[in-house]
Amino acid sequence: MTSPCLLMVAPNGARRTRVDHPQIPLTPEALAADALACRDAGAAMVHLHVREPDGRHLLDVAAYRDALGMIRAAVGDDMVLQVTSEAGGRYDPQAQRKLLEELRPESVSVAVRELFGDPQEVAASGAVCRNLQAEGGSVQYILYSVEDLLHFNQLRDTGVLPSGKSFLLFVLGRYETPPVADPARLPEFLKALTPGDKWAVCAFGPTEAECMGLAAAHGGHARVGFENNLWRPDGTLVKDNAELVRLTRERIEASGRSIMKPRQVREFLGLPLVRSGRLA
Repeated sequence: MTSPCLLMVAPNGARRTRVDHPQIPLTPEALAADALACRDAGAAMVHLHVREPDGRHLLDVAAYRDALGMIRAAVGDDMVLQVTSEAGGRYDPQAQRKLLEELRPESVSVAVRELFGDPQEVAASGAVCRNLQAEGGSVQYILYSVEDLLHFNQLRDTGVLPSGKSFLLFVLGRYETPPVADPARLPEFLKALTPGDKWAVCAFGPTEAECMGLAAAHGGHARVGFENNLWRPDGTLVKDNAELVRLTRERIEASGRSIMKPRQVREFLGLPLVRSGRLA
C-alpha cells in the first residue's frame, strides 16, 4: 500500500513582498484567509513567517501568537501550524533560540547551517531542539545542501540532536534571478539520507511542481508556496498560493499517492491527535 503524502504550504517566507506578487499574505488576517484557501485546496500544514508592519521578516512571540490565533480560528483543527526560526538576515542564533524557548511552538523548522554552523552555538542550539522534542513538539531540520545533511547526521550521531527518526526538508535552488531549482539534485540528498528518516522537498521557481512530483514518486513529501515559487510550470504567474497547492496535489495524485488528512499529519509528526494548551 502506498503511503499518503504530506502537502505543506509556505505562503510568504521572509523576503518577498507585494511587489513580487500582489496576493502574498503578510498580515495575520491575510495569512488566515490564505491558509483557509490552501486547506480547501489540499494542504494540511502551514509553514508560517510573520512580518513587521513595513514588511520586514520578524521573529517575535507576540506577533506569532496573534497570527497563530487568527489562522487557528479560520482553519480549526484541519491544519498543523509550523513556525519558522529563520534568521532572515536579521537574527543571530541567540535570538532564534530565545524565540523558541518563549513561544514553545508545537511545530517548528530550524535551519541546520544557521543554528549549528558556528561551533560555539552547537551546544545551546542542540539543547533547545532536544527540549522541544522532549515536550512533544515536532522539529523539522532544513538542509540546503548534502553537506548540511552530513552535518545533521553527525550532530544526531553525537547526541547533540535527538536520536531516532527525524523530519528533514531538502531545499532545491535558491533566491536568484530567475530562481530555478534542478530536480536532478534530489538524488544527491537521498544517497546521504539515513534509512527511516522522513523527508520533504521545497524548490525555487517554475520547476517546483516537477520537483514535488519527483519527491512524491520517491516516497517524500511536499512543501510549496510563495516563499519559494510564484510561477506555474510554463513560467506564468499563479493566481495565489492555493493554485500552487492544487497543482502540486495533481502531481502527487498522479504519482499514485493520496494526500494526508489532518489526523494522519499529526500521527506522521508524532503530535497528539488532540491539541493541548501548546500553541499549534
